[in-house]
Amino acid sequence: MRLLPVAMVALIAASSVPTPAVADQDQLVANICDYVKSNDKNRLRKKLKESRVKLRNIYSGVSCDGVSLLRTSLTAGSNEVGEFIAKRLTATELSGAEADGMTIQAWANANGHGASPITAAINERLGGGGGDDEE
Repeated sequence: MRLLPVAMVALIAASSVPTPAVADQDQLVANICDYVKSNDKNRLRKKLKESRVKLRNIYSGVSCDGVSLLRTSLTAGSNEVGEFIAKRLTATELSGAEADGMTIQAWANANGHGASPITAAINERLGGGGGDDEE
């Protein structure tokens, strides 16, 4: 008889655990996508700093409408933000294949973004000897 009240208390306690972390993450991703699409580098930087996250740590887990942040910036013409993102990622991340198996360079060239300043920043990051110690 005593087991039922204990089980009820455990069930109520488990169901009352708040889940704001998921909501906060969804809002963070939505904000990041908005800032990338609108080419608002300052607000993007501010949001990342407020959230205490580094772009390179969350890049692979964030997608806007099913595509990466760099692809979003390329299609939106968000050159400032795209260059900012490219400079914050490691060469390994920039040269790795994305969800469709193409690298960001191959995708940019195949979709008419080869002359973009973002693509130039990616190429510089990959070809240049810049260290990975940037933010």
